[in-house]
Amino acid sequence: MRTKWHFTQTEWVDGTLRLLSEEDVEVMHLQAANQVITDSDAFAFVYLAEAEPGYVYLYLHESTWPDVKKAVEGKNSVEAAGTDGTFTLVSFHEEMEELLANIEGNSNYGEEMVEKVERVFFAGQR
Repeated sequence: MRTKWHFTQTEWVDGTLRLLSEEDVEVMHLQAANQVITDSDAFAFVYLAEAEPGYVYLYLHESTWPDVKKAVEGKNSVEAAGTDGTFTLVSFHEEMEELLANIEGNSNYGEEMVEKVERVFFAGQR
């Protein structure tokens, strides 16, 4: 079974980037899968977490990307907020850095996705 949660807002709490969902989600039962993928159609990065009986896909939508960039560059912790507490996205920085390097200039992710990622994550580096 696959569950999708959509995170569209962020806040900074004591140097930690907290992802906020418009949905009521419970995060304390999640286990990190240590993987970030993309959903090019939704223009989102997707952090995978394990939960019985399957996976939970934590969608980090484009509206969160400027803060995600700041967190990755600053090596700040990233966590998802739920109604029952918070869940730390383990290995997030390493996974994002590798994924971003793969996306840059790679049309396999779709031209519009690549353009959006490059505009946020690589602006000013050219």
